Amino acid sequence: MIRPVASSSDAIVLTGAGVTLTGRRVLQDMSLTLSERRIGIIGRNGSGKSTLLRLMAGLIAPDRGQVRVAGLDPAQARKEMLAELGILFQNPDHQILFPTVDEELAFGLIQMGQSRSAAQARVAQHLALHGRSHWQGISVATLSQGQRHWLCLQAVLLMEPRTILLDEPFAGLDLPTQHRLARTFAGLPQRLITITHDPATLRGVDRVLWLEAGQIAADGPPEAVLPRFEAEMIRLGGLDADADLAR
Repeated sequence: MIRPVASSSDAIVLTGAGVTLTGRRVLQDMSLTLSERRIGIIGRNGSGKSTLLRLMAGLIAPDRGQVRVAGLDPAQARKEMLAELGILFQNPDHQILFPTVDEELAFGLIQMGQSRSAAQARVAQHLALHGRSHWQGISVATLSQGQRHWLCLQAVLLMEPRTILLDEPFAGLDLPTQHRLARTFAGLPQRLITITHDPATLRGVDRVLWLEAGQIAADGPPEAVLPRFEAEMIRLGGLDADADLAR
């Protein structure tokens, strides 16, 4: 059973957090409390979105300030984070670790302490529930891009984290797959934090953060932030260069 995300104690909190990579300051003095059920983080390529996602997930640690998820440091409390945070990467091939569907789906459950037999039984039940019993034992290499994306999402959902971080979840998917995925996301009880450069995917969220050059350019409801973001992107599109992001 997924515990509800209803209080500030379940929030993701960044306090003066900063990240420098290869001598470049990618994120600067980020102070945020993320507690809403649906949050979007938008920005241009190179604005720091993916670094912020990795920071929240504990995949990297800040070199200044701190990050806390439900009061814990995600970079240190890795086992506890399995129940708190899941992450769906843009490219499923960057996420899949095992050669077969069964192994991929069972891995997270085993990491959370379930026996191999219990995890395999849970996987079989889950695949049957979704009409995919015939996927048991098949090679991940035989799946399409959309099917591998679905597999990665199910591996996360089986672990029942309270928050799921989505990195450009619709990139590279055809329209029918995008619509199916959007319906799935809409029905999830978890907090969803979506990283994207596409304003259209964030129309119905509770809160939008606009990230620009590693800092928050705007923070508020989508109807306040997205028109400003789109107007600025149109303005920038009229210029001859985008070299500012390389500074």
